[in-house]
Amino acid sequence: MPFAIRDGRLVDPEGNPFLSLALNHVDETNLKFPRNLDIWRERYGSRERWIAEGAVADLRKWSFNTLGWTQEYVAGGWGEALDWFGDPIDLKHSTPWSAAELRGAGIPYVAQVPVMEIEDWNGYPAFRTLDDDFTDWCDYLARSIAAEHADSPDLLGYFLVDIPAWLPHASGADFAELKGLDPAGREKRLYDVASRYYETIVTAIRRYDPDHLILGDRFNGNKGIPEPVLRAMAPFVDVLSVQYFTEPTDASRTQLREDLARWREQCGGKPVIVADAGNWTSTQLNPHREGLPDHTARGVDYGAALDAVLDEPWFAGWHWCGYVENTGGRGWGLKDPWDEPYTDLTEAVAEHNRRAQARYGKD
Repeated sequence: MPFAIRDGRLVDPEGNPFLSLALNHVDETNLKFPRNLDIWRERYGSRERWIAEGAVADLRKWSFNTLGWTQEYVAGGWGEALDWFGDPIDLKHSTPWSAAELRGAGIPYVAQVPVMEIEDWNGYPAFRTLDDDFTDWCDYLARSIAAEHADSPDLLGYFLVDIPAWLPHASGADFAELKGLDPAGREKRLYDVASRYYETIVTAIRRYDPDHLILGDRFNGNKGIPEPVLRAMAPFVDVLSVQYFTEPTDASRTQLREDLARWREQCGGKPVIVADAGNWTSTQLNPHREGLPDHTARGVDYGAALDAVLDEPWFAGWHWCGYVENTGGRGWGLKDPWDEPYTDLTEAVAEHNRRAQARYGKD
């Protein structure tokens, strides 16, 4: 039995309540810059050893139970990355882990199905026409990805696109079926476009893997999610997945809970995974990064944001950004660029994760 949704709750293969606590952007190349390559060679020396003795060991040490979205930011205009309505940005990302690496990690994991290059962070999006060629493309994706994971006991499910531009893309690009429409006309037609998109890719995945969960697109909650898209996806996906970065205030955390609850209702009452969340502070690598005062404050904020949704009956997962601090100026890694944990943060994260798992599913 794979991971499943039972009575609105995520359960593991044994039927026990399972709160997916994941770490995202787990990529070894953050430890292969000139500043830290010697450390990587001394501690690991191979990707296989880094996965086992670095990444997976750290996940377990910090009480994460899922390997999340593994692609990492590697280049582009990160300073403008949160202005999704301004000029288009163009961020570059690493290659995701292979199926063999994911399956060999020995921990629950998610798989990525890149349906279209329509991410908000993609300065050159490629909106495919939803025609027979798109159907063939989805079948290729499914047989090349889902067929590799169909019998895996550790697969949580399949994510689709990372923050797809269902709201108009900053570049002006759009689905062929929506081009030239005024905002009201686009809104009216959006349901049909989204319905064809989800039906096509999910039908293809189910052809090769009828059992594992469809986690859907990783929506950009801070930008917003169009209601027609949520209604359109409801018959096809098992989980609503939303990236959402809160401010360190009670008001912002309340807004997180209220937004997720509203979107959940609009998509037919699906369980919700917070697919990317994070906080940050000034660091040695990124001294310019404004945010919380220190890593102790980051640990407090981690718990407060998690608590805002922890007891909601629809809550199913909390996926954190990210692992090793990189050059993107994000400043929100759990480890510094020299492979040392920010212990004031990681000790708090581990305790919050243990507490969350103990409480999950309890009345």
